[in-house]
Amino acid sequence: MTPIPVLETARLRLRERTVADADALFPSFADPALMTYWSHGPHVSVEQTRAKFAESDNGWRGWAITLHGDDRAIGFVAAGEKRPGVVEIGYMLARDQWGSGIAREAVRAVLDQLFGVEQQRRVFADTDPDNTASNALLESLGFQREGRLRAEWETHIGVRDTILWGLLASEWTNR
Repeated sequence: MTPIPVLETARLRLRERTVADADALFPSFADPALMTYWSHGPHVSVEQTRAKFAESDNGWRGWAITLHGDDRAIGFVAAGEKRPGVVEIGYMLARDQWGSGIAREAVRAVLDQLFGVEQQRRVFADTDPDNTASNALLESLGFQREGRLRAEWETHIGVRDTILWGLLASEWTNR
């Protein structure tokens, strides 16, 4: 698996997410509103979050989002290589950090890593059509809406469509 380097931005330090981060991130995983558009419902215990973090990564890498000077995880960005040159991303940010630009800053840092250092050719994400904030974040970073898959996911809130977003290396470097 590709290593997980530490990434630095003006406000953030992104480092490898570990099982120990479950304690800090459990409140987010337990938040019903935050978990609305996830494929699974809210966690009921910190042990459930720890178990999730301890599972096989299936090719995914996770960066814990931390503020400079404070190693406590406030969210994460994950990247999973689907085939050579093509990576899927996902992310979560604690509710008390919403609206601060931190998610954008963290995802931007991971995109710089994926495109600039690792020379990936394409990054994509899929989101629920009703997840306005996530869709806006991806669009603001230059992702293109590539399609809608109907009845793609069976989740804790029912069968849901998904919006596919894609970003090419050339689009990222030429922005």
